[in-house]
Amino acid sequence: MNPENTFYSVKRFIGRRFDEVTHEATEVSYKILNINGNVKIDCPTAGKQFAPEEISAQVLRKLVEDASKYLGETVTQAVITVPAYFNDSQRQATKDAGKIAGIEVLRIINEPTAASLAYGLDKKSNETVLVFDLGGGTFDVSILEVGDGVFEVLATSGDTHLGGDDFDKKIVDHLAEEFRRTEGIDLRKDKQALQRLTEAAEKAKIELSSVTQAEINLPLSLRLRTGPSTWT
Repeated sequence: MNPENTFYSVKRFIGRRFDEVTHEATEVSYKILNINGNVKIDCPTAGKQFAPEEISAQVLRKLVEDASKYLGETVTQAVITVPAYFNDSQRQATKDAGKIAGIEVLRIINEPTAASLAYGLDKKSNETVLVFDLGGGTFDVSILEVGDGVFEVLATSGDTHLGGDDFDKKIVDHLAEEFRRTEGIDLRKDKQALQRLTEAAEKAKIELSSVTQAEINLPLSLRLRTGPSTWT
């Protein structure tokens, strides 16, 4: 209900210059500012601009709080995972976010390496492993060589715009185009309507993990028209 002050997919902006994210900036409901070439996220409610590292720090702080409650002890250190394609600037920015969150970042490691560790591949020797990582914002494929507890990333590639967010956007675009075709109104130009479409699209996407068909039923009045709209 408050799309201009709700920040998501900030990982796509962390550690990057404004001229590197001009396309990404057009795909979020909040405003991305160019401050001396740096990325800043505008928060009208607070009357402030935040660096992506500051927003990421809030996420990390919440994760640390949840982990502390679950473990029953205070968490002060963490290992943070990042996509294998992250460059030095993005890795450093992620580390800075950890410091802002008040935790000691012991190490930044690649997500495919973390997946291999979680799977127990460090217990095996001399294997070549292919890891597919389909996340919220990216799709990565990495080839790792595992031996005697040592992981070496031999190759990595992927699509930085093929993740859960992008699946949602495809569904939103389909719904918006259908509505524009029948009603002559582009819902994507209304930020509240766009946000409601995005939430409905994500819900339908999750449903489609277990069924072959999902129905989206939205009362899209929003100063546009009255009555619900239904898509399948």
